[in-house]
Amino acid sequence: MAKPKKQPRPKAVTPKGFRDYFGEEVTQRTEMLRTIAGVYHRYGFDALESSAVETVEALGKFLPDVDRPNEGVFAWQEFDEGGNGDWMALRYDLTAPLARVYAQHRNDLPTPYRRYAMGPVWRNEKPGPGRYRQFYQCDADTVGTASMAADAEICAMLSETLEDVGIPRGDYLVRVNNRKVLNGVLESVFGEVDFVANTLLPGAASGSEMKDAVLRTIDKFDKVGEAGVRELLTTGREDASGAFIDGVGLTEMQAEPVIAFLTSRSGDTAKTLQNLRAAVGTSIVGNQGIRELEQIGDLLAAGGYGSDRIEIDPSVVRGLGYYTGPVYEAELTFEIFDEKGRKRQFGSVAGGGRYDDLVKRFTGQEVPATGISIGVDRLLAALREKGRISAQAKGPVVMTVMDRDRMADYQAMVAELRNAGIRAEVYLGNPKNFGNQLKYADKRNSPVAVIEGGDEKAKGIVQIKDLILGAKIAESATLEEWKERPSQFEVPRGDLVAKVREILDNQD
Repeated sequence: MAKPKKQPRPKAVTPKGFRDYFGEEVTQRTEMLRTIAGVYHRYGFDALESSAVETVEALGKFLPDVDRPNEGVFAWQEFDEGGNGDWMALRYDLTAPLARVYAQHRNDLPTPYRRYAMGPVWRNEKPGPGRYRQFYQCDADTVGTASMAADAEICAMLSETLEDVGIPRGDYLVRVNNRKVLNGVLESVFGEVDFVANTLLPGAASGSEMKDAVLRTIDKFDKVGEAGVRELLTTGREDASGAFIDGVGLTEMQAEPVIAFLTSRSGDTAKTLQNLRAAVGTSIVGNQGIRELEQIGDLLAAGGYGSDRIEIDPSVVRGLGYYTGPVYEAELTFEIFDEKGRKRQFGSVAGGGRYDDLVKRFTGQEVPATGISIGVDRLLAALREKGRISAQAKGPVVMTVMDRDRMADYQAMVAELRNAGIRAEVYLGNPKNFGNQLKYADKRNSPVAVIEGGDEKAKGIVQIKDLILGAKIAESATLEEWKERPSQFEVPRGDLVAKVREILDNQD
């Protein structure tokens, strides 16, 4: 009789494009999100937690990767008893679900509706260095008002959020543009074209595809500069690796207004707007976009937000296809070293804009909306670069176990520490080897170890070891310095909590 085939063990590997988050990372993220939520709450926004799963129909096809419009989400088909199937998907951002929530509950919600949301999103995209298929976003949106005051408020709130979490003024810039201005530029290039239905150039792709190609090219302005964008808009260019990238196919004359638009940025807002008016010419939608930028600029100036914090920048496009008006991006301007040791700016950590047509997909009526999304992992990485967040979180006070039969005594001491608001735990491994208990405390990054053996119990005392100071002394101090700066203290049992708190305060 043949032996039953042995089932292979599953591989203990993280799925490609995903990662695990351990204690200190989760703690750091939680603290940062608490700070951000405080700013959002201060501005009058309410929390919303929507489902992680939506119907594919509700999510729509708005991902920037237009080459794979049906493959950008993790989706599956769910069948009912009759064999009819609905396609479901994990949300790819927090904005599309908000449109569904507002359309569904609009009669019960205030208008305008101001909400913030935080949580993971999923994108079925090719992973790469620092690019994961699951990542956290932190959003704030206002639904139900067309006033540019809502957009100005979002920009101001984003500025204050960055400063509150620890990015100082001068190390960031919130950049603002308007998709209507860009549409006006395209009108001045091609005439009044229905970009969805028409073709811009003979033999070219559809108008919608051509527009998206121009938008993607403009988005590369910061990386390739004016000359690079000109080549990509026309005949194409060779990248740093030597590979040739096809151009969009515009003529030099057609590309010129786009270049004028991209280079219209000036140190003076009034001058930037003047340059933009020249770029859009007589386009009605383009001039409407410039007036909206002007309103936002005036409102921000009235609130004390100068160009050192928020400025109008025509190079901001944003990739998602649902933006209809002002768009924003928060860029960190300080320099870091990349994996090859080259200096570069940290780059974007947040983006957003106005999306007046997203709710309309559900209701048939235009519902104006605007909002911002912060990339949580990138902002956390920036705070670590600036030294504004510890790379290693402090662990709990560890209560060592000298006599396993006295576990109740040790648990009572830990309870006292916890009741005083001090994070603490009893060592629950094999207590036979005391050295292993201290190794455990080191691995936990514990600040303090508490020791009470039989002799200490009989004398009514405890030994309290400052593990952080002890490690520093062991690394660098001479024997004489060790004697002058003890890292272990013997105190009455009743002073346990007070002494531990004193040591923790000194460490802080």
